[in-house]
Amino acid sequence: MVWRVVEHDDRRWNVSILAERRGNSPQWTLVFSFRPVDQAQGPLWAASPLTSTSKATLFAQAEKLSEDMLAAILAEHLQ
Repeated sequence: MVWRVVEHDDRRWNVSILAERRGNSPQWTLVFSFRPVDQAQGPLWAASPLTSTSKATLFAQAEKLSEDMLAAILAEHLQ
């Protein structure tokens, strides 16, 4: 399921999100999946600095992210 669509360098990217918890940590980390709309290549995964002990709180924080912020995260991981 696509959460948002962003543009970067004249390409459209479908963005999906998930929460990941590692090991014995009580913290959930927000992770983005960026997949180009025009190609069948696999997704680019990018962990964000957003963390929370509650997945609901984490997803609420994600809703506040602007498209410009998502495009910046994508650009950082494309380099």
